[in-house]
Amino acid sequence: MTGEQTPPRTETPARAQAEGRSDAAVVRDALGVGVAVGLSGFAFGVTSAGAGLTLLQTCALSVLVFTGASQFALVGALAAGGNPLTAAAGAFFLGVRNAFYGLRLSQLLRLPRAVRPFAAHWVIDETSVVALAQPDRRSARIGFTVTGLSLYALWNLTTLLGALGASALGDPDAWGLDAAGPAVFLALLAPMLRTTLERAVAGLSVVLALVCHPLLPAGVPVLMAALAAPAVLALPGLRGTGGRRTARTARDRTTRDRTDRTGKTDRTTRDEEGR
Repeated sequence: MTGEQTPPRTETPARAQAEGRSDAAVVRDALGVGVAVGLSGFAFGVTSAGAGLTLLQTCALSVLVFTGASQFALVGALAAGGNPLTAAAGAFFLGVRNAFYGLRLSQLLRLPRAVRPFAAHWVIDETSVVALAQPDRRSARIGFTVTGLSLYALWNLTTLLGALGASALGDPDAWGLDAAGPAVFLALLAPMLRTTLERAVAGLSVVLALVCHPLLPAGVPVLMAALAAPAVLALPGLRGTGGRRTARTARDRTTRDRTDRTGKTDRTTRDEEGR
């Protein structure tokens, strides 16, 4: 053969280092969220034990339910002397939001069918925010997986420790652990509120939640806060800008995904030609 062979293409050190930093940054941020929120499992363990639930019941809630807001709503209502059925209903309605997260994440992550039932158990506020904050599908999958794994493991461990040491820890509010989850969630959400429409929805949601909190059962104020979205969208001056930005963001994400796939195909073709 007299034809000139094309040397196999190798990744430049700068490119490989940049991609490594990108993955490392996603893992670092995801672990930060998982650890920070996972520690609030102490508060849940103490609160649940104080509400009269046994150690097995407390741990079963964290293992099987794994949605902190609903768990706190349930044990909080029980501790206040509420009816168990009413407490369970409030926790259920509060957890309905995870179904809406799942609709968005299913399109973003596109996980294999065999993995989806297990991944669905990790669809909560924190994993959704971390995944949606990423620029591409690969980073979103890494962020979702690392956040879910670290948070699930630490949340269940601290739930157990909190329930065992409930009498020694005393009031969890005095430690501030109950504020860890909301604080981390707000820190993740704030940078994503870039348009007037998004800020208006967030602001009105806060107002509705605060107004309804002393008037309605646990979990219901959060559902009432969801009414902020249609209320703001009804304002003619805000609907267009938010819709255009959402569509532009979706197009940009799709373009990045296609570019990534094209780049991988080109590299594979060149490698095969080199061999």
